[in-house]
Amino acid sequence: MIAQEDCEMPAFIKELGKETQPETDAHGLDAVLRTLFPKSHPHHCSTAPRKEMVIKDTFNGTVTFLPLEENDEGKYQVKKCNIYQIRLTHTKDDEWSVSILTSSPENWVADGIVYPKRTWLGNELLSKLAKWSTEEKQSEFKSTLSLISVAKYSRVYQELKQKYKEMVKVWPEVTDPEKFVYEDVAIATYLLILWEEERAEKGLSKKQSFVDLGCGNGLLVHILSNEGYPGRGIDVRRRKIWDMYGPQTHLEECAIRPDDSYLFPNVDWLIGNHSDELTPWLPVIAARSSYSCCYFVLPCCFFDFHGKYNRRQSQKTQYREYLDFVTEVGLECGFSVEEDCLRIPSTKRVCLIGKSRTYPPLQEDRIDKQRTQYINNRQSCTGVTSDKTVGSNQCDNCHVVNCVIDQAVELECAANETKTDGDRVWLSGFQPREKVEQVRNCAALPRDFVDDVVLTVASLLLNATQEKPWDHTLDVRLNTWNKGESLSLREVAEHLDKETLRRLKNEYGGLQTLLRNNHQVFEVLNGRVHIRDWREEKPSKRTKPEVKRRFSAEAFKTCLCWFFIHHPDGCSLTSESCPYAHGTEELRQSQIMKKKKHP
Repeated sequence: MIAQEDCEMPAFIKELGKETQPETDAHGLDAVLRTLFPKSHPHHCSTAPRKEMVIKDTFNGTVTFLPLEENDEGKYQVKKCNIYQIRLTHTKDDEWSVSILTSSPENWVADGIVYPKRTWLGNELLSKLAKWSTEEKQSEFKSTLSLISVAKYSRVYQELKQKYKEMVKVWPEVTDPEKFVYEDVAIATYLLILWEEERAEKGLSKKQSFVDLGCGNGLLVHILSNEGYPGRGIDVRRRKIWDMYGPQTHLEECAIRPDDSYLFPNVDWLIGNHSDELTPWLPVIAARSSYSCCYFVLPCCFFDFHGKYNRRQSQKTQYREYLDFVTEVGLECGFSVEEDCLRIPSTKRVCLIGKSRTYPPLQEDRIDKQRTQYINNRQSCTGVTSDKTVGSNQCDNCHVVNCVIDQAVELECAANETKTDGDRVWLSGFQPREKVEQVRNCAALPRDFVDDVVLTVASLLLNATQEKPWDHTLDVRLNTWNKGESLSLREVAEHLDKETLRRLKNEYGGLQTLLRNNHQVFEVLNGRVHIRDWREEKPSKRTKPEVKRRFSAEAFKTCLCWFFIHHPDGCSLTSESCPYAHGTEELRQSQIMKKKKHP
């Protein structure tokens, strides 16, 4: 709840420290002065930091927030109309209540950035506080931006966001422009601050050089290059957007293989931003490139040295376990590995950084033998045969397609194409990504094959249920809609023939992906498959994007209802309520929207 107080100075301010325990100090209060860095907002140009005094009264269970404003004389004074307090009150036994008190609503000033709206305090913050107070789960990760200055980060991020925001309008890829543009802006910001602090720490004046392995759309390379850092990006497959970058952005289409011909002795930093199969190799390549080479890796997909990463510890989440594995690789390579959490719109936002070594340069040979032994042990314990023969390994798709490539880059790529007898193959059988990206999410499977699997699994679930309940009063069976039973994915797979399982095994996610793709029929929760009951579906609370809102008044159906056709009881919804067509007469041709062109 939100309680209203007096306009001038809220009454709850006068109660601060009023009741204290005898053994505490005079007032029993803790005060913290903090600086708030506002996020950018299209309707608010000012992003100047704001000051706020936070007063914690532990004995009385209150935390009070006093916004401070700077006057013409450079002194700070309390903004009385925007004071609010969070209060914890013991009601009875083990019951507690959380409430928020604010200044008078008539004079409350809210910008939704630094000064919160009262509706947000009551509707959003209160529920979050109640949830957080009952959670016992400890975070598996470090706090966000723990290794760099948050103040510097906030300032530089706002500058870069304004500088590169036009990229959103001209983004030619099929991926979400806002997510990818602002994510790369955030990663670039982090690296700029990290490198600036490294130069200050080591007394360097020259900006660091870099190579981004698996650079993807190349935007991160473009931003770093624009900011004056010499570097390039390498990826097995070029992207359409590469053609839009200027001559200062060097991008190469080339398959990187872990061997001696793909080292970077003159590069300061190697970057692995969602580098997939190269992720565990980043510390190895950096360590063997030079003693001074550092690395920054942002793991996403789970790969080992030779292929898919296999879990070993069920006590940890798969993500945490994989991060620990990549950290272990860095430690075995002789790095002092640091972990941080980025401020990006992604669930995979933990980065690992190796910028210092745990051994002196003279011990390089000994540590390199340790690296080799570690890689071989990983190979043998996962059942992959080891071939230690050394021979040529031609880079048959090392074609360079960057905007402007200088002579040095051309010479280096040419050197990579022809290996010498002295080149070591670090691990035989390594497969880089294919140049032509294959679709393996069950979307390319034949429609009749998918339909057969869907019908088979649905029949299995429906037939597993008990008979409909009997109404003893009327002496008839109740006409209830058959929801079927739930079965584990393993139980479902046991009822499919070998050929079906073989075809599904070639797809990422296999059976589970196919069932989730057919979300009209199935619901997969915690490894169990259910028939979806559309009567239980809750409308989404998300605000629809502008493009989708245009059709809200004219909803149309472009797909037939599977339940109407195949379920023995038909669809559980009426034709008016069902989002799918009950018969071909309800189908309407999908309207293709033209992409809005930006001037």
